[in-house]
Amino acid sequence: MNQLEILRFALRGLLANKMRSALTTLGILIGVAAVILLVAVGEGSSQSIQKNIQRLGANTLTISPSFSGGGGFGGRAAGGGGNIGPRTQARQLSLADARALTDRTLAPSVRSVSPVVGANSATAAYGAASHTIAQFVGTYPSYFEAMNKPVAKGTYFFNDDVLAARKVVVLGRTVVAELFGAVDPIGRQVSVSGVPFTVVGVLKESGSTGMQDADDVAVAPLPAVQQSLSGFGSLDSIVVQATGAEATTAAQSEVSAVLNQRHGITDGNPDYRILNQATLQETVSEATGTFTVLLGAVAAISLLVGGIGITNIMLVTVTERTREIGIRKAIGAPRGAILGQFLMEATLLSLVGGLLGVLVAFVGTRFTVAGIEPVLVPSSVALALGVSVGIGLFFGSYPANRAAKLRPIQALRHE
Repeated sequence: MNQLEILRFALRGLLANKMRSALTTLGILIGVAAVILLVAVGEGSSQSIQKNIQRLGANTLTISPSFSGGGGFGGRAAGGGGNIGPRTQARQLSLADARALTDRTLAPSVRSVSPVVGANSATAAYGAASHTIAQFVGTYPSYFEAMNKPVAKGTYFFNDDVLAARKVVVLGRTVVAELFGAVDPIGRQVSVSGVPFTVVGVLKESGSTGMQDADDVAVAPLPAVQQSLSGFGSLDSIVVQATGAEATTAAQSEVSAVLNQRHGITDGNPDYRILNQATLQETVSEATGTFTVLLGAVAAISLLVGGIGITNIMLVTVTERTREIGIRKAIGAPRGAILGQFLMEATLLSLVGGLLGVLVAFVGTRFTVAGIEPVLVPSSVALALGVSVGIGLFFGSYPANRAAKLRPIQALRHE
């Protein structure tokens, strides 16, 4: 009996019990679709997080004050690390600290330095419209490039605006939508906590980052914000841009050396934290990769359950068709033909279920799941489909072997 005849007998056997075959196929379908979809959700989540981090700049360091004495994220690389303990004379970040970091002799890997202050509860008004801006930032022009905030309309402010403390502002999309609607905001004045600022630019849309709207932001020259809103106190943070992504670690070490010297840090317990975007991105990639693998492993359990279902169904099929097996063996059908037929039936069930599962998963990835856009991973499709066929062979081998071993006389006597 050739392979074509074995396939024909297998198809006839499956079609003789359409409902049973359909239910078995459904089990494999669910398993394959679950594996592909969950891996796609994990990959989509990973890419979304990566994009959010990249928006802040892959070669960017963010320095913020720390009163716990820890070096923060990447503290050891920053020259900190050590034991964490309270500090009683912690120094806050100052404009002089930011200026010291621009010394190319001390920090050759630093491209730009942007001191940052923020105004709390800054309410902007234009005409009858008002809006409380989530982030009102006072900084230098280098901030736009370092934080990957390009201007979509108008322009950003310049160093002359900083030196003259001009009250100009660049708005995010959300602020523009809340205050101006369809009106062109360029050149118009908005009142921020009673202080007039002239709109010179609109930032390119960034989108939401988790619970925070990255477009609900306004950026103005540092002195203008200090004079009008925040006061001339300490800085909230300092944004440092390295000369390149490969120079980020070197820049972090140089920044740490400069700040340690200025703040008198000798115990390896700095009063600041350095957030390294490149290190953060690498850590998040590892974490989300593990998360994706875990999702796939959990979904793979359903494939195992589907394989057990194949075993049960094929055992029932062998029992029901014992007399048929006896007749075929009595007229000369070899053991290999019987074994091949039942293996073919189990494999067909798995293959059809797997292909339908891939189709369902592909359709499922066209929709947003829990706010995440799934990203289809080709390797997960090939793996899930291959495993489904392997499961058919593995779990169908026992019933098929049992059928092939039946003796003709015993099979013919079976009721």
